[in-house]
Amino acid sequence: MHAFDVLGDPVRRRIMELLSAGELSAGQVTEVAAAEFGISQPTVSGHLRVLRENGFATVRREGTRRLYAVEPAPLQEVDRWLDGFRRFWSQPLDALATELARGSRQNPRPSRAAHPNSSTEGDRL
Repeated sequence: MHAFDVLGDPVRRRIMELLSAGELSAGQVTEVAAAEFGISQPTVSGHLRVLRENGFATVRREGTRRLYAVEPAPLQEVDRWLDGFRRFWSQPLDALATELARGSRQNPRPSRAAHPNSSTEGDRL
């Protein structure tokens, strides 16, 4: 299965987002996915299996629990593939950053003390 086929499913993308914060039990993943997508535990298990079988997630047993984590290698492959397309968004973002920096130099934000209505006592409340 191609990486974009695996990640094309919104449930699997959400599971990957959850796992990106750190290792989670199958129960923790199921709790979130069931609440957000209204799906059952067997359906979540199927998504976890797809991620595991396609190398996007690893699983380890800890007693009776199964703990899932992100496997970075397939994501690095996706990132390499996207390299050919970065020029479409990196140059406009660089230009935006330049314009924002130019604007902040030309119109510096006044400090609170420069405003006649500012009050340092109100800041202490």
